[in-house]
Amino acid sequence: MYAEALNTYQVIVKNKMFSNGGRLKVNMANIYLKQRNYSKAIKFYRMALDQIPSVHKEMRIKIMQNIGVAFIKTGQYTDGISSFEHIMSTSPNLKAGFNLILCYFAIGDREQMKKAFQKLITVPLEIDYDDKYISPNDDPHTNLLIEAIKNDQLRQMERERKGMAEKYIMTAAKLIAPAIETSFAIGYDWCVEVVKASHYVELANDLEINKAITYLRQKDFYQVLYFKKNIFMNIVLVEASEGMSTMWLGNEFAQATNYADLAVISDRYNPSALTNKGNTVFANGDYEKAAEFYKEALRNDSSCTEALYNIGLTYKKLNRIDEALDCFLKLQAILRNSAQVLYQIASLYEIMEDPNQAIEWLMQLISVVPTDSHALSKLGELYDNEGDKSQAFQYYYESYRYFPSNIEVIEWLGAYYIDTQFCEKAIQYFERAALIQPTQVKWQLMVASCYRRSGNYQKALDTYKEIHRKFPENVECLRFLVRLCTDMGLKEVQEYVTKLKRVEKLKEIREQRVKSGRDGSARSRREGSGSGDSGGSAKGERLSAKLRALPGTNEPYESSSNKEIDASYVDPLGPQTERPKTAARKRMDEDEFADEELGEDLLPE
Repeated sequence: MYAEALNTYQVIVKNKMFSNGGRLKVNMANIYLKQRNYSKAIKFYRMALDQIPSVHKEMRIKIMQNIGVAFIKTGQYTDGISSFEHIMSTSPNLKAGFNLILCYFAIGDREQMKKAFQKLITVPLEIDYDDKYISPNDDPHTNLLIEAIKNDQLRQMERERKGMAEKYIMTAAKLIAPAIETSFAIGYDWCVEVVKASHYVELANDLEINKAITYLRQKDFYQVLYFKKNIFMNIVLVEASEGMSTMWLGNEFAQATNYADLAVISDRYNPSALTNKGNTVFANGDYEKAAEFYKEALRNDSSCTEALYNIGLTYKKLNRIDEALDCFLKLQAILRNSAQVLYQIASLYEIMEDPNQAIEWLMQLISVVPTDSHALSKLGELYDNEGDKSQAFQYYYESYRYFPSNIEVIEWLGAYYIDTQFCEKAIQYFERAALIQPTQVKWQLMVASCYRRSGNYQKALDTYKEIHRKFPENVECLRFLVRLCTDMGLKEVQEYVTKLKRVEKLKEIREQRVKSGRDGSARSRREGSGSGDSGGSAKGERLSAKLRALPGTNEPYESSSNKEIDASYVDPLGPQTERPKTAARKRMDEDEFADEELGEDLLPE
């Protein structure tokens, strides 16, 4: 009830007999600050500052700090700097020091950022250091006293204050490092040197790690390797090795293996090091050996969920489905409602040809991540295989709504509408597919076919003409142009007939050349001794490969490639099987285009 509070305060402060009006004006300013009325908040803070005597030093410092924060909120960084500089010169504290750095960062003053950072790390914490809690001798009374105060409320407060100081310093260093020098690396080096010269020397290693992580985010892996000279020592050695091994160093698995080995040597009982070593072996395809490393990690730490997850993936790769399922069910008991685990269990039941269980687990998955387009499309696929078209359509449509660029889903929805005789609705899906894969003639032909089936012959003709302009050697397009022009009695029919004959002739010549090249290669291999024969064979194979590379009329212009899915811990999806064609898709492929097949079915991502 801010309005009522302000009215009450106004009545009180107007009374000249009340001597503590300054404190109430602080409360009024706080209300204005909460209401985001920053100009009035600053006005009342300044009035309070004028009325509070200088003997109340701590109160005045807090008011100055609030004034500085209000100036930051309004973007008046120069005025904020004045407030925080005054605080740092009279009674320095961590919050004021950090806010001063923020103000200088906002106005881009490099030199002042450096000076403010140096002021921040010299703020006295006024706490006892750990030496106080170490017994200097074996006196039992002293030991009892130290044991009593080792974790009392004062000690806990000291820990909190030190943790807060470290957080402010680390955040400030990460903020200003890219801004104080020409590159973030030089900026980090300056921050590290300043920290090393302070009593926060243990933070220097953390800053070095942050610098390495920044390089990793920029995918500058060779710069990361440089850090092995600086930060690979004691426990930092293990942490950095684990981090580098986890990032896989791009595709340099040999280097990743070396660092994983280094981590294991440093600490053989570290479950993270063993898990990362198992990951490098997994990536090289040695699944049995990878399983041994994951088992060893679990023996050292039975709660290492990464190792349990990865051993499940390994058993899945080895086709030991029951053991893989057992691992993921155990993991489900530990990590309730983990999307990755739920997906893997559903995938295993699908492999075991138990679609009802697979559907049940996928339903649990979408209750956890209702917007996961892949899980929704997988549910649609399972219902489709079971013959439940309406449920399949519901989940495929939801998947499309959340991710409208999945070609598999778009193709199914288009085929569904064709199967249900709603060709007009199928057009939007094939048009989107054509936008995603503009060099695939198949989608544009399907758009034209839908126009033709729905009776819009003029639009179909215009679409076929546009396809012919982009793909002048496509036989199917020319055949339909000839058919449409004939049915509509257009004069262009003769032009398209001539082009069709020419393209078919070229296609026939191509096929003959390819066949002769293959025959020549086979004959050379049969005769096969001597360099001359092998040279002829190679020449024939090169010619054959060159001809095969040309886009034929019975293939998509650009063939899709099946993308391998990485099986490391960070990618839970695992391998997927190709979806069989539905009746609708078969009809779509076999309808008017039965004389010339359009190309292979798209492979799943």
